[in-house]
Amino acid sequence: MIISVENKYLKISIEEKGAELRSVINKETGLEYMWSGDPAFWGKTSPILFPIVGTLMRDSYWYKNKLYILTRHGFARDSMFQTVDKTDDTVTFSLLSTPATREKYPFDFELRILYRLMANTLEVSYRVINRQKENLYFSVGAHPAFKIPLIDGTSYEDYYLQFEKIEDLKRWPISREGLIKSEPISLLNDTSVLKLTRHLFDEDALVFKHLKSEKISIKSTAHPHGLDFYFDGFPYLGIWAAKNADFVCIEPWCGIADSESHDQQLISKEGINKISENESWTRRWKITSY
Repeated sequence: MIISVENKYLKISIEEKGAELRSVINKETGLEYMWSGDPAFWGKTSPILFPIVGTLMRDSYWYKNKLYILTRHGFARDSMFQTVDKTDDTVTFSLLSTPATREKYPFDFELRILYRLMANTLEVSYRVINRQKENLYFSVGAHPAFKIPLIDGTSYEDYYLQFEKIEDLKRWPISREGLIKSEPISLLNDTSVLKLTRHLFDEDALVFKHLKSEKISIKSTAHPHGLDFYFDGFPYLGIWAAKNADFVCIEPWCGIADSESHDQQLISKEGINKISENESWTRRWKITSY
């Protein structure tokens, strides 16, 4: 089921399965900013990554001396969420742990996703609630895919990413098994611009750790339209597109794939988050379109 929310400036649509953002239309520009989800390239548009981000070594982890199997990016993106609240400019979705989730992930949790419209800005909040009497360990990540080219008659190479601050960018390579390699590779030096090309992601996603910037903009040399993407509080970032597909993903993560040297223990995993009994944890990202 698709749920829509709109105000004077924006109309958004979200699918209850995965609480997945499917459409962001700016009413002033008339433009659709989200990728179409063409399954010939990549059938998703904005999957939610939970309770892990990326790939686990051997698709598994150890917790309290028990081995659990959990595939890439976790199960939230393929789970049916419930719509628990809707107003004129917000909608909230909820995913609760079940016996089926506990077979893969032995924790009692609630994951709430809040979509809020504020003029021409969309804010997306992730709230994880611990429903058990022991610590909850998890990762959360976003994976929105934005339409590139944004306007007909322009090409993919007409677009670039503008970082908020000057960066010395080092990417962390991903192995064939989906794991993070031990040494980063220099990508850009002393610049705030990353040009988009069809070959930029030939070696999988660009993975960054602890950027200076908390905002990235999608811009074009051919027209004034684009968007600003804000991701304060996310220590990791992925940028990715499928081969020859008309999109770019900007992926803020609180979590990251296992390293090639990881011991598979959940509590020592890089980027893992911990909350105590009855506590909750929240992160937000925002996009402003123009």
